[in-house]
Amino acid sequence: MPTIRREVAVIGGGLAGTSAAIGLAKAGFDTVLIAPPAPADKRSTALIGSSLDFLAGCGLLDEIEKAGEPLRVMRIVDDTMRLFRAPNVEFHASEIDRDAFGINILNADLMSILRESADRLADRLTILPSPLASIETGEDHAVLTLASGEVIRASLAVGADGRKSRVREAAGIAMRSWSYPQSAIVINFRHQRDHDGVSTEFHTRTGPFTQVPLPGRRSSLVWVERPETAELILAARPEALSRMVEERMHSILGAVEVEEDVQSFPLSGATATRFGAERSVLVGEAAHVFPPIGAQGLNLGLRDVAELVEVAGRHRDDLGGVAMIAAYEKARGTDVATRTAAVDVLNRSLLSGLLPVQVLRTLGVGLLSHLPVLRRSLMREGVEPGSSLRVRLPFGPRGPRRASI
Repeated sequence: MPTIRREVAVIGGGLAGTSAAIGLAKAGFDTVLIAPPAPADKRSTALIGSSLDFLAGCGLLDEIEKAGEPLRVMRIVDDTMRLFRAPNVEFHASEIDRDAFGINILNADLMSILRESADRLADRLTILPSPLASIETGEDHAVLTLASGEVIRASLAVGADGRKSRVREAAGIAMRSWSYPQSAIVINFRHQRDHDGVSTEFHTRTGPFTQVPLPGRRSSLVWVERPETAELILAARPEALSRMVEERMHSILGAVEVEEDVQSFPLSGATATRFGAERSVLVGEAAHVFPPIGAQGLNLGLRDVAELVEVAGRHRDDLGGVAMIAAYEKARGTDVATRTAAVDVLNRSLLSGLLPVQVLRTLGVGLLSHLPVLRRSLMREGVEPGSSLRVRLPFGPRGPRRASI
């Protein structure tokens, strides 16, 4: 077969990879997306801050708003039943002059929106369904061979191929990984009462139990439990599981009806020791793996993508060169490191039986509850990393920017 020549090859057809291909194509780069069919994903994602900003720049915000549900209030409830319990705290988007912190959307709906957008970019974006067989990088290009026999030559290879990334492996980049004694159960459910755009995170002794609103009287749920308990929950009949969810939520949404296809997976984390190497960079779970806590996983991956598009635009003369790779690594290092540490500390603080840890956590949440200045600063930082250090937010008072890429 003749060699396919493109400026950028994106490997991985998940949400991060497809977003990267769209962003780079819209920025004017001839791009190929290597995207084998992905399994069905019943999870949802709360798109927050610069993730929405990036997707708005791609012209996708209107479709996302129609398919998703705005998050107007985030509530934390200490349900640990321990001696020292933190007070309940609520974060209202109106406190930082916003209608909503973000939008919660089913991953399947978001993928449909992204794929339709990618199909409209056929003049600059080629989509190939065959998986990657091998990749070799040289001083001025990368050569990718697909299982179909197709060969692609590109100035830059973008590894968006997940936690078992072949791009990362070929680049010789190590992954620091760890695991937690927990499993996450993912459920979508219907409920009797309106959620009013409120997401409630119950902190329990086994981890967070987090309800996030979906359109209508529906919500998504991430229920973190011990692995042996998670197995029992998965084996429960739908009626029994519905009652368990309602009881855990203290009936704040009334009667609950769990939908089909409940999923569970072990909790783990990982971070690549580098985010780039010769003619290649990593985004999404190829670069970092997060437990489903604090809506960090895909949001961090989309910030990777947004930064990559910006850095690539500044290095068009040597796309994929040493200077560009170094600039991308520098841009992503602090954000990934701080978010990784924050999520890890939060999760481990819930599991800890040590009294000093419980007291510190209680004091920290208590300060957020009683100090509006601190609470608003944390909200701004959550919506837009680094914004608390700037004079003003890059978002307008009503939502994300809609600037075009």
